[in-house]
Amino acid sequence: MRALYMGRFQPFHLGHLEVVKRILEENEEIIIAVGSANHNYHIKSPFTAGERVWMIHEALKEAGLDLCKIYILTYPNIENNAMWYAHIKSLLPPFDVAYSGNPLTQILLMENQIKVKPIEMIKRDIYSATVIRERMLKGEKWEDLVPQAVAKIIKEIKGVDRLKFLAKSESEPMVY
Repeated sequence: MRALYMGRFQPFHLGHLEVVKRILEENEEIIIAVGSANHNYHIKSPFTAGERVWMIHEALKEAGLDLCKIYILTYPNIENNAMWYAHIKSLLPPFDVAYSGNPLTQILLMENQIKVKPIEMIKRDIYSATVIRERMLKGEKWEDLVPQAVAKIIKEIKGVDRLKFLAKSESEPMVY
């Protein structure tokens, strides 16, 4: 069976990695669908879709997972939730089951006769992209919450500096 696991992965962290491992224990293949591909350089979405795909690929490789069993794809958001399933269906390979912790995603998939399994979040209080971004902004330790490969990429692209700049520029009024 092929499973679908969707998320924004801003950034991909150790909780995400554990979920991927668990899904692969139950399924032959997994599609990791990087959502909000059209959102980037924003305080809640500082990394581009390409950067997130890179982070995920390198983290999975570092973890020794069989990349032949894994698809990493992106999809942009659309505003019309009633059309959402048709949208992702046109962009992703077929899948038999979807794993999601998002109630809206769950209902949209179930209404289209897709079997949905809820995701058991791992240490959600610390393995949270929001917590990681907050730690980056505060200058606190965040590297131990993401795979080493992800930390290396974030440092290479100067992701913490980008996030701090975005936070500063979003707090200042726009001047035209």
